[in-house]
Amino acid sequence: MSIALTFPGQGSQSVGMGKALADAYPEARRVFDEVDDALGEKLSAVIWDGPEDALTLTSNAQPALMAVSIAALRALESRGFSLKDRVSYVAGHSLGEYSALCAAGMFSVADTARLLRLRGNAMQAAVPVGEGAMAAIIGLDHAGVEEACNEAGCQIANDNGGGQIVISGARAKVEAAAEICTQKGAKRALMLQVSAPFHSALMAPAADAMRDALEKVSKTAPVVPVVANVVVAPLTDPDEIVTRLVEQVTGRVRWRETIEWFASNGVTTLYEIGSGKVLSGLAKRISKDVTTVNVSNPADIDSVVAGID
Repeated sequence: MSIALTFPGQGSQSVGMGKALADAYPEARRVFDEVDDALGEKLSAVIWDGPEDALTLTSNAQPALMAVSIAALRALESRGFSLKDRVSYVAGHSLGEYSALCAAGMFSVADTARLLRLRGNAMQAAVPVGEGAMAAIIGLDHAGVEEACNEAGCQIANDNGGGQIVISGARAKVEAAAEICTQKGAKRALMLQVSAPFHSALMAPAADAMRDALEKVSKTAPVVPVVANVVVAPLTDPDEIVTRLVEQVTGRVRWRETIEWFASNGVTTLYEIGSGKVLSGLAKRISKDVTTVNVSNPADIDSVVAGID
């Protein structure tokens, strides 16, 4: 059995996430304390008590989801699970790539929290509210969506697999592309309630901000390779990883291809580490050759440890 760890992205957050882990495992609670200290505020209170609209803010959701993921991993490690010895690869969806790199030791928890707070703020500030948009295209093949985006002047942001592709860009262009997709036979084209056109060329100012921040932060080669969103290839060189993280801000999250890469490179089991089951659901629709395991609460930890033993 070859294992890869996957880490969720924005949209997987929920008020109360990670609280049971923090209550059950001192190692998990320490992660939340580290994040609070790094940010100079009690983000843990927002994570556990809300309000939901505060947790949903991009600048909060990004470090919050990372905190829960790393807390879950620390709890698992406290029960004898060794990432270095048991895991072949890590990967994360968008911000989850930072969680994956923190898990693999490239960034400290504190630095990852600060990077994600900066990333969230920079992405929000890159485009005035209302000028950008994103839409989910359901039931149209990749080529059809690509053609529609090229015609309308926007781009694919997330190729999530399972018949779901998210497009992003200037609002009028995304609306035009969504209409073209419908004409091409898409089952649905849904405008998303998001605060910015993530993973589009309009995010260039945020990419510049992340380049500066990533150049300055302390980095160590990850103990296992990360399969990067924008190239779908396993990377271990910190400089190349940084280059890809910067590209990811304006580039495509190639998640369908990532799961297909895992399946064709010997990975049989995907552990989704952190809040929710979004990535597990996508994986099941992309490949029947991988088994998914969710690790988000103490019962999940018990189940994984029992399976290993």
